[in-house]
Amino acid sequence: MNSFISKIYHAHQECSNCPSPKVIHKFFEDVLGLLFPEFASEKIKEEKEVAAKFAELEISLASILTRNLHLHKGDGEKISKDFFLELELVYEFINQDVDAIYEGDPAAKSKAEILRSYPGFYAIAAYRIANLLHRLGVSLIPRMITELAHGRTGIEIHPGAKIGQYFCIDHGTGVVIGETTVIGDHVKIYQGVTLGALSVNKADADIKRHPTIEDHVVIYSGATILGGNTVIGENSVIGGNVWLTKSIPAGSKVYYQTQMYHTDSEVTDLYVFKNDQDEAI
Repeated sequence: MNSFISKIYHAHQECSNCPSPKVIHKFFEDVLGLLFPEFASEKIKEEKEVAAKFAELEISLASILTRNLHLHKGDGEKISKDFFLELELVYEFINQDVDAIYEGDPAAKSKAEILRSYPGFYAIAAYRIANLLHRLGVSLIPRMITELAHGRTGIEIHPGAKIGQYFCIDHGTGVVIGETTVIGDHVKIYQGVTLGALSVNKADADIKRHPTIEDHVVIYSGATILGGNTVIGENSVIGGNVWLTKSIPAGSKVYYQTQMYHTDSEVTDLYVFKNDQDEAI
């Protein structure tokens, strides 16, 4: 028992500078609540309060980074300042995502409904904020933010993924978007979609392992697209339950089809590839 106690003690000493999940989660939700009052515990009544809140959060982030030098390179205060300087663009991107979700879902009655209740919005907002920290050279903390969203929504987006404007996740449960995924503008993804890697070897960690999804692509539920060299051409539609490990050209339609012949035992599963004129390719 004494050796076990000693082991736990040493683990605590080695982790003395680790950021608490509660601290990181509070920082993220405070930022989200400031940007979107739908998430705030109380509304801001005067404009000067906004500036004060931004200053408070900048100090909070700088403090977290200063206490955890192993999680970034450079000056924690400068990273914090840069984060809040770039946050306006992130805010614009998130609002574009809200527009995409609203336009893409007939069930959405208002943007307020999306902000307050849609898991896709929450997961994408968490990704946008985490991705900004990731691009500024901060490690671990971005992953903690996206994993908070993963736990709450069932949507897993690695903060290292590159996602363009007007991104829409509909329903969302079971969506996985890997670290080196590249997604263009005006892409819509349904529940259960995986954008993953063909290889899980540790030696491949620094290469592009996940697919590229070009502009104006729709990927329906249950589809799996794998591989760093796999490119889904713009304006393509990927049907439900499709499994893809090779590139397809722009304007393609790929869907899963089961054909049944004269006897019940003769069932064939097919992938049907068509171009934008509905011709087989």
